[in-house]
Amino acid sequence: MNSKMEDKKSIDPKVLEAAKVEYFRPYITEAKVNLLEKVMDQRTRQITVILEDVYKPHNASAVFRNCDCFGLQDLHIINNSSEYEINPNVSKGASNWVSMHRYEKEGAKNTADCYANLKAQGYTIYATSPNVEGKTLDQVDLSGKVAIAFGNEADGLSEEALASADHHLRIPMYGFTESFNISVTTALCLHHLVERLRKERKDWHLSEEERQFLRSVWYTGLVRHADLHIKRIIEELATAK
Repeated sequence: MNSKMEDKKSIDPKVLEAAKVEYFRPYITEAKVNLLEKVMDQRTRQITVILEDVYKPHNASAVFRNCDCFGLQDLHIINNSSEYEINPNVSKGASNWVSMHRYEKEGAKNTADCYANLKAQGYTIYATSPNVEGKTLDQVDLSGKVAIAFGNEADGLSEEALASADHHLRIPMYGFTESFNISVTTALCLHHLVERLRKERKDWHLSEEERQFLRSVWYTGLVRHADLHIKRIIEELATAK
């Protein structure tokens, strides 16, 4: 390995984030920067969503849009048997602003990996199902970080996802139909939980470190040929070391 490659690998990620923000800032209008900051003011990572094997692009993209509209920064996608696709006409650009984390390695235990990753970050996982007894939305404990898991349109969550969750979650229904469409279910859950979170806690906002990371991601996404600029940034940082 040559010395330049070693220098690139040794650059502190936070140093690179700051350099990207400083470099790309002049390319972005003041109005756009103010809008991004305003949206960041309403973002949270205290609640997140897990989707397991959702195979209808229309529904999956609508969930993406729900996350953005309700101020959630992260969406975790588990692909064991289905390939997640984004329908831009439904997501309305939400995929540009919501951080997607994918668990889709062939032959891997993707559901277990997703759960383990979230639990390591301090999330309590609630698995949704109309067929099991569980807590209601009012009973979800929002004193810590919460991840809500949703399954696919035909079978719901897998047995593994249900068994490995910390709690089960149900939405009471009173008609003949057994379940809501997944995009409707996520919208109902997120509306209720986000409203509760904002009323019950004052510390639901992003940290300044998280905001700086988003600036680096969002600014990069707004500049054409950003990959070429990033190569230049990395070269300058490596030379300055």
